[in-house]
This record gives sequence, structure tokens and C-alpha cells, in this order.
Amino acid sequence: MPEPSLVAPLAWLVVVVLAVVLEIVSLDLVFLMLAGGALVGGLGTWLLGLPWPLQIVGAAVVSALLLLGLRPPLIRRLHAKRDPLPTGIDALQGMSARATSAFTDGRGLARLANGETWSARLDPAHVRVPVEADDRLVVLAVDGATAVVTPAPTRAIPRQET
Repeated sequence: MPEPSLVAPLAWLVVVVLAVVLEIVSLDLVFLMLAGGALVGGLGTWLLGLPWPLQIVGAAVVSALLLLGLRPPLIRRLHAKRDPLPTGIDALQGMSARATSAFTDGRGLARLANGETWSARLDPAHVRVPVEADDRLVVLAVDGATAVVTPAPTRAIPRQET
């Protein structure tokens, strides 16, 4: 059995370890705040030489302060809306593509920047625009297994004077 003077710190360390293990299971930051209270309040008051009832009060006060003061902003930050990385067909919108052959009646095949070849059709606003092989396109949307594309805006390449 450990010395009586070491029972209190060992008990607080056991509480801290148990709370951390429970936090790993729950992932809600409640047990992490309790672990912080046990570590700072419980062990801290023990280091100051206070008796065990005051150690429990210190751990409870620090835990309550952490739960009410630190946990809410941490939870808000963890659950803040972030723009998720687009996946699937959402990732195709805005992607550049090239026509693999001339479009007929506004339909053809396009090789997307990710290497996939899709059946494609021109969007209604550009259906009369001729698309030749190797023309640049931009994916506007996906309709089933067909990419809805539009001709990419062309940039004027400045001539170099010789």
C-alpha cells in the first residue's frame, strides 16, 4: 500500500486518467473538462497542502468553470459551419474540360480535367455555338450521366513583337 501522503495525488491521477478515457469514448469535451478540474483543482489544492474536502471543492469549482466557460466556445468552434470539400458530382462543377471530338446537335464527349471522359451537352444558352475537337469547356452541372458544359471563355494572348 502506498504511503498515506501519496494516496491523494494518486487518486486524483486515477480520476484524471479515467476522465480522459471516458472523453475518448464520448468525444463531447465534458469528461475532458472534468479531467482538467481534477488535475488543476484536485492536485493543485493537494500541492497547496489543503485537506481532501477542500481538494474536492477545488476540483468541482475548476470543473464547473471549465464546463461553463471553456467548453461552449470550444464546441461552437468544433461545430462551426465550414465549406466542405466538394466530392462526387459536386466536385465536377466548374471543372475545366476539353472536347474529344466535334459536338453534333450540341452533344459530344468531353475529357474532364480529372481524366474522366463524360458524355456532354451544351447548356441551352450556348447550344448554337460550334464546338470542335480539343476546344476548352467548363462543366456547369451534371444531369444524370451527362455533363452540362459551356465553352470556356477565351483569353486573348498578347502577340510578341519581334
